[in-house]
Amino acid sequence: MKIKKSDNVIIIAGKDKGKKGKVIKALPSQDRIVVEGANIKKRHMRPKKSGQKGQIVEIPASIHISNVQIIESKTGEPTRIGTKIVNGKKIRISKKTGAEI
Repeated sequence: MKIKKSDNVIIIAGKDKGKKGKVIKALPSQDRIVVEGANIKKRHMRPKKSGQKGQIVEIPASIHISNVQIIESKTGEPTRIGTKIVNGKKIRISKKTGAEI
């Protein structure tokens, strides 16, 4: 999976198309990520103690990685990701500019 935790991404498909956010969580086994402020779902929570009220909590749900693109830090535009081996280490590069991500 080419997108990692704490990357800045833009959503390119779905109901939240055009929104930008930071990756909170990556789920590589499912090819999904959780983006901050996108794909918000409402969760009904039961009261934990007697006398306490139940509540509705909004939590971000996961998005498939094919629906997002990483934002290049210099230009601020979406780009695809490639890999390159430098000094025996694999690094991620931008397909648009060739710069390291």
